[in-house]
Amino acid sequence: MAQILVVDDEIGIRELLSEILADEGHGVTLADCAGAARRLRDANRPDLVLLDIWMPDTDGISLLKEWAGNGQLTMPVVMMSGHGTIETAVEATRIGALDYLEKPIALQRLLTTVKRALRNHELAAAPRQLSMAMLGRSASLSELRKRLAQLARTSAPLLLCGEQGMLPELFARQLAAPGAPFLTGAELMADASSELLTRAGGGILFMPDLARLSRGEQKNLEFLQARADKYKMRIVSFSALDAKALVERCGYDAALLACLSELTLRLPPLRECAEDIPDLAAQMLAQLVESRACAPRRFAIGALNALRLHRWPGNLAELEHAVKNLAITSLDEEIDVADVERVLTAQAGQAPAPALALDRPYREAREAFERVYFEKLLAAENGSMSRVAERSGLERTHLYRKLKALGLPVGRREEA
Repeated sequence: MAQILVVDDEIGIRELLSEILADEGHGVTLADCAGAARRLRDANRPDLVLLDIWMPDTDGISLLKEWAGNGQLTMPVVMMSGHGTIETAVEATRIGALDYLEKPIALQRLLTTVKRALRNHELAAAPRQLSMAMLGRSASLSELRKRLAQLARTSAPLLLCGEQGMLPELFARQLAAPGAPFLTGAELMADASSELLTRAGGGILFMPDLARLSRGEQKNLEFLQARADKYKMRIVSFSALDAKALVERCGYDAALLACLSELTLRLPPLRECAEDIPDLAAQMLAQLVESRACAPRRFAIGALNALRLHRWPGNLAELEHAVKNLAITSLDEEIDVADVERVLTAQAGQAPAPALALDRPYREAREAFERVYFEKLLAAENGSMSRVAERSGLERTHLYRKLKALGLPVGRREEA
């Protein structure tokens, strides 16, 4: 028996759906608005939510975005509406809804949809990916989201490029159609076969790091690439190395790389997306709380600001590690600035100190030194621009220009 939450402001529809689902042996909880849905979802952790789009307080699409953005979309959600459009349905599935039911809802359609949603254990039980639905405060990530949406409409092979630690699977999954196969992992290349092509047919085969494939696995990937069109399978891959390095260091065939990189897209490093770091950290923390990996936790505003100002040389993977560390080791429910400083200091101690760029031209070496210098000052002064200006001996306007030129996030403008 499954626990199903029905959210609809019309009492007649709530009662009808409750009666039908109860007859099927399910436990049913009813909510007449988004506020009640929030409370019941947190209290009962339903196996499925049937969510109306048009409600008096908050519409269903906004509530779906909220759950996705907070890391709370841990159950299948089926949207319902009597006044929906194709655009609304597409938007809902893009955010994370499993399906869309149009009112009046046909009995067989309802039962089939509910059965499919509950049978899909992988969707309901697997750890959730970070959602991009609520991200895009930074120009870099906003542009990336638009390009991913554009590329999702094509089927050509795509090579994602960027630094290590970017968790490229998060972005590759944005290209997959709802319900389509998404297979990932270099281990799939150990025995490329027609069976693998069939499994990935109509979906995406994702290679998370081309540099890790052996010569034999590269041959298998070439075999799959040659048959991708026949099976309507798209190959998406990631590499932190450029094509020349893949050929020289990893022995790749240039023709295979040309096929894999028919389209390319750069993933911006996390330091270029500083404005999105608080939302990303909050999502990661919410997912840990939802999965009961830690006690209930929340970030203080100052803690989120400290995370935003960090340079994150290890990108999303480093942020993910830091958030997990904070979630498990913080003593209080609210994670504060001192906690963040403790964890970041420990992580910095595990990594080698940045070497002076003595082998570079003078201008590049100076820029590298300035970047490290101001990163340290910003962290030490918790982003206070007045104190950073005082310690560096720079006038505030000059300091703002310098930080912008170095690609560093600007700290707090208020006086300390």
